[in-house]
Amino acid sequence: MSNRMAMRHDAADSLGSFLRDRRARLDPAALGFVSGRRRTPGLRREEVAQRSNISPTWYTWLEQGRGGAPSAGVLDRLAAGLMLTDAEREHLFLLGLGRPPETRYRGSDGVTPRLQRVLDALPVSPAIIKTATWDVVAWNRAAAIMLTDYGSLPREQRNVLRRIFGNARVREAQDDWLGVARYVVAAFRADAARAGAETTQLVAELSQASPEFAALWRENDVVGQGEGVKRLRHPELGLVELEFSAFAVDGRPDLGMVVYNPATPAAADAIRALIASRDSAGSGPRSGDQYST
Repeated sequence: MSNRMAMRHDAADSLGSFLRDRRARLDPAALGFVSGRRRTPGLRREEVAQRSNISPTWYTWLEQGRGGAPSAGVLDRLAAGLMLTDAEREHLFLLGLGRPPETRYRGSDGVTPRLQRVLDALPVSPAIIKTATWDVVAWNRAAAIMLTDYGSLPREQRNVLRRIFGNARVREAQDDWLGVARYVVAAFRADAARAGAETTQLVAELSQASPEFAALWRENDVVGQGEGVKRLRHPELGLVELEFSAFAVDGRPDLGMVVYNPATPAAADAIRALIASRDSAGSGPRSGDQYST
């Protein structure tokens, strides 16, 4: 047996083992099946096939490692039929197709307290959590002071693209607005492909409101968000250089975290002093409308 055939055989065995294990964990009575006498715990194969809208024979073959590579649609139906979590669904796709599933966009009004504490643990590094449509749903105090006080804005205005292309003061705060705008549009395009129809209305809105966005969107550039440098004209600190890094949020592929670290010790000291002065004065971020991510 060749190495490639051996790898396929191992993957099929792993998929079958995973399906059998998850089938055994389901309670027949809770799902409306007559429990009666069963030789093994969990659902029967034909019951999983029924819940997943696939043929019992096909499902049996998958468990036995001889059904071939299932389609993404079949895996999605199996994930629903077996009531898999997002992490389990991703594992199912990796076993069945060798790749994770397409990102499923879901609207979000916030993040878990634990994730917010991660942001708050970065005292001088502005950090935000954004959705695939680039709505900012969480931020820390450093971000409110150095970038935008999102808490002072209506929810529909907490969108990076709307602010970059629709707010003159945000535009003036960028040391290289065109470079920032081109990068943002190219990075957003990658998220737009994952989010699908959810971004169609936003793209149409921005294209109509901003000829510059429309022109950049037509360029069809795509970049990974990765990392880079941002130069921001802050009204109190002057020109500040920040290094940014983008991170995926485990278990929430529709969310991304962006952290802006001060590029120099002097910049870190200046940001720390500014935050301390606001804290001692008991004042809020102030003038948040002037900044942007």
